[in-house]
Amino acid sequence: MRWRTGRGRTAATEATTATEVDGDGGPVAAVTGGDGRGKRFGTVALALAIAVGLLLGYLAGLLTPGMRAPGDDSAEAGFTRDMITHHSQAIDLAMVAFQQGQLPEVRTLGLDIALGQQTQVGTMYRWLEEWKLLPTGPRPPMAWMPDGASALVNGLMPGMATDDELHRLYGSTGKDFDVLFLQLMLRHHLGGIHMVDGVLEQSARDEVVVLATRMKQGQQAEIEVLRNLLTKLGAKPQ
Repeated sequence: MRWRTGRGRTAATEATTATEVDGDGGPVAAVTGGDGRGKRFGTVALALAIAVGLLLGYLAGLLTPGMRAPGDDSAEAGFTRDMITHHSQAIDLAMVAFQQGQLPEVRTLGLDIALGQQTQVGTMYRWLEEWKLLPTGPRPPMAWMPDGASALVNGLMPGMATDDELHRLYGSTGKDFDVLFLQLMLRHHLGGIHMVDGVLEQSARDEVVVLATRMKQGQQAEIEVLRNLLTKLGAKPQ
C-alpha cells in the first residue's frame, strides 16, 4: 500500500493531507497528520462499514426463500415427496416399454422417459437431504395442494396406474402392449402436470420452480409424442 501526497511524492509519514489509494487506484480514506491517527480512523470506519454491510446482507438473506429450508408441511416438501413416488411408477412403466415395446418408437420413448425422470428423482432426493427432511412425511399424499384430497383416485395420485392396470400391461404383448403403455403413460403425464401446476402456484423457490417448469415442458412434449403414436396405432387416449 502506498501513500500519495499532494505533490505526487511517496511518503510513509507526512504532515500534510494524504489519500490512501486502493488496488484500483481509487481513494479510500483521508489521512492527516504525521501520527497516523487519521489512517487508523479510516481503517476502523471501513471495517465497521464492512461489518454492517455483512450484517445487513445476512439479515436480507434470511428474508429470502432461498435461505430457509422448507418445513415438513410445506408445499415444496409435499410436492417433492409425492413427485418422487409419481416418477417412480413412470420409470417402472417406461423400463417395461423399453424392454417389451413392439414399435421402435415406443422402446425409444420408454428409455427417454426412464432416464429423464430418474435424473429428476435424484435431484429431488438431494433437495430433501439439503432441507434435512425425510423421504416420507407426516401428511398424506397430495395434502400440500388445496384440492389434493379430491385429486386422489383409489388413494393414488393423479394419473397413476392401478395394480390391475399394471398387471394387464405386464401381461400384454405386441400392439396391445404398446397401446396400453401409451394410454397409461399419457394419463400419467397429465396427472404429473396437474401436480406441477399446483407447486408452481405455491412456491417461489428457485430450484423448485426451475425443475417443475422443466418437468412440465418435457412432459408436454412427450404427451404430443404419445398421442401421435396412439393415432399411428389406430387407438384413442382412452
